[in-house]
Amino acid sequence: MTNILFLMTDQHSVSTLGCYGNPTVSTPVLDGLAASGTRFTNAFTPTAICTPARASLLTGAAPFRHRLLANYERNVGYQEDLPDGQFTFAEALAAAGWRLGLVGKWHGGVRRTAASYGFEGPTLGGWHNPVDHPDYLAYLREHDLPGYRISDKVRGTAPNGGPGNLMAARLHQPVEATFEHYLATRTIEMMERFAADPARRPFFLATHFFGPHLPYILPDTHLDRYDPATVPLPPSVAETFDGKPPVQRNYSAHWAYDTLDERTSRRLVAAYWGYVELIDQEAGRILEAMARLGLADDTAVVMTADHGEFTGAHRLHDKGPAMYDDIYRIPALVRVPGMPAGQRRDEFVTLMDLTASILDLAGLPTTDAVDGHSLLPLVAGDTPPWRTTMLAEFHGHHFPYPQRMLRTATHKLVVNPESVNELYDLRADPYELTNRIDDPALAGVQRALTTELHRQLRARGDNFHHWMTSMFDVGGADYDTTLSSFET
Repeated sequence: MTNILFLMTDQHSVSTLGCYGNPTVSTPVLDGLAASGTRFTNAFTPTAICTPARASLLTGAAPFRHRLLANYERNVGYQEDLPDGQFTFAEALAAAGWRLGLVGKWHGGVRRTAASYGFEGPTLGGWHNPVDHPDYLAYLREHDLPGYRISDKVRGTAPNGGPGNLMAARLHQPVEATFEHYLATRTIEMMERFAADPARRPFFLATHFFGPHLPYILPDTHLDRYDPATVPLPPSVAETFDGKPPVQRNYSAHWAYDTLDERTSRRLVAAYWGYVELIDQEAGRILEAMARLGLADDTAVVMTADHGEFTGAHRLHDKGPAMYDDIYRIPALVRVPGMPAGQRRDEFVTLMDLTASILDLAGLPTTDAVDGHSLLPLVAGDTPPWRTTMLAEFHGHHFPYPQRMLRTATHKLVVNPESVNELYDLRADPYELTNRIDDPALAGVQRALTTELHRQLRARGDNFHHWMTSMFDVGGADYDTTLSSFET
């Protein structure tokens, strides 16, 4: 039976990885994983926000279904834990005799921690590196390493004139003292324990890095790794927000993008790249330990992220109510012993497919991952029937803001009930700068995507479709759209 090593990053843009086309950032470990396994070029998160996306990975269910819709730090009234009785792959694996380990970011609820679902490992809460956590402080003492201290903070100016969010800072610690190194060390220690298990039980071991989520707090070796003068800004900094939902301009102001000069914006991209390189190096330590312990031939390795990061794209930072590929596309690398190496698969895949794949690797039914399909046939080189569109959703972060997206290989439709809907021709406009929602030349495309989005929402039971039924020409309704059957 195959063990599973699961590497997850947070807010990680595919644009930072060599295997996804970045010619500069040094990511030899993840590039090597892609070369020895399968790289999915069209992997998407079901929603670009941490807690709901992580809950979808845990459950195999889309956010509207599991109902954990927002991060608790900015909760807007949604529930803060998965409902009782909700299926999770962790509980299924534990019931089948697997050992479970999770080292790193949980962010999957408030009352229930990773331990609630059977994972061994320190309970690390919050959205960013908890550098005051007792286990991290104990690690520093164990290795006689200096404590956390930062300087050279980078932040813009908020619309109210106050300081903006912290974006980056210099960390006065060596790499060995970073939280990333600590997470890799604790992962290796747990892997050693699992490998020494007399019962030889199969294991699922996850490392969830908190980075490269901003703020980019890094030691000199990585903060200064890339020269900002040579770092390109994302092409979509040409964003004007003309014809776009006004909330996007508001979010740009919230992240104070226009209060930062170009040099600072380049410094932030350079720091983000350095953060990615640090994580790549720490992932390498974990994979080296796996090989040293003789586990490489018996362990599948998966790498992904919960969602992407803007880092200046569309004059934005972080993530938010804008369904651009910058934050909805994610890395997805899968290596399974005995399966082909060096594959590129262009099918649309999602985090819930990874849930189903975990169950499949464990020899368990995948049907409980209700919104996912196992990727193992694709990893094996087969060509099964597969989805040709990608559906995604958003429910809000600082405030409720419902959105639905349908993406094809060539176009993207975003429905924003309170504002302007969006339509992008991804062939002519890959950076999604021009909203073509009112362009007569794309009227047929708009009608087809709107009808298909409505159909998929109805099929999956997402009640967002009720809004679309009355607001769009979707071919007529076969049910009482006004909920007024009492009239007869």
